[in-house]
Amino acid sequence: MTAPFQTLAEFRAQLAGAAGPDTAARAGAEARNGQLTKPPGALGRLEDLAIWYAGWRGDARPTITAPQVIVFAGNHGVTARGVSAFPAEVTMQMVANFEAGGAAINQLSKAAGAQMSVHALDLDRPTADFTQGPAMSEAEVVAALATGWDAVDANADLLVTGEMGIGNTTSAAAIAHALFGGDAADWTGRGTGVDDAGLTLKAQVVSQGLIANPSAAQDPLEALRCLGGREVAAMAGAIARARVAGIPVILDGYICTAAAATLDRSVPGALDHAVAGHVSAEAAHGAILKHLGKEPLLSLGMRLGEGSGAALAITLLKGAMACHSGMASFAEAGVSDG
Repeated sequence: MTAPFQTLAEFRAQLAGAAGPDTAARAGAEARNGQLTKPPGALGRLEDLAIWYAGWRGDARPTITAPQVIVFAGNHGVTARGVSAFPAEVTMQMVANFEAGGAAINQLSKAAGAQMSVHALDLDRPTADFTQGPAMSEAEVVAALATGWDAVDANADLLVTGEMGIGNTTSAAAIAHALFGGDAADWTGRGTGVDDAGLTLKAQVVSQGLIANPSAAQDPLEALRCLGGREVAAMAGAIARARVAGIPVILDGYICTAAAATLDRSVPGALDHAVAGHVSAEAAHGAILKHLGKEPLLSLGMRLGEGSGAALAITLLKGAMACHSGMASFAEAGVSDG
């Protein structure tokens, strides 16, 4: 569908008007879970995940058959400040690698049985350097949100969003700093592998971003506009579309979670349809997850991005649903329940 918004205010209204989970389906899933051939709670978080998923799909006994992985790519003007160990040209080169099927996310999507697509957003036109003013105009950020919104397959039953964009850990750090306060250094990590001097410079750039864009600390969607990138905004748009459509989401790493956090802080409950796929090696990722109240499913020391950690977690969620919907009840199996 074509995105039904042309301004940030209209985007926020779409998010605010989204329905919650189906309470009847959730209740049915809880009742079914209590009758399955296992001791109560024996499958741990898998049981909670299945009930959560059932509520969002409106089906007490659902299956996952059409997961979607979308990778968005964008370039950042702030890379001119020397915040990354790699040049901006790598973004375009990696997009070609995605399209050729050669990246980690291609393999993980295939292994999870997920449909994967790549969307490059104006790679020849980086966002503005946010230490000098807003990274994007309202029209630009709305266009990026709309790209994400329109990229979601209405028939998908699970969504993962990933990204590629040299400089985007700096963008994520600046967004987190705007949303959650503290010191710039609290939110700044090594990203692609900058050295100690590069890390110090990166934290200074994050701090300068907020000084140059004071409105970012007052409005989460302004933080996205002023400090984000096109791929960051596109992820937010896709996650918002999934919320409106009742499609559960698995969040990826630091950059994805920073994008999603702008939704959560803009409209309470905007991420109720999302779980954290993993906690990455970027130290500040765990801090954002705590602010969002999300317990990660996996902790494997990953820091690649691309949607890789979340794509890996698709199989875990499939396992939860296979047990919930495929197991026999005590009555069906002729087993005494106590």
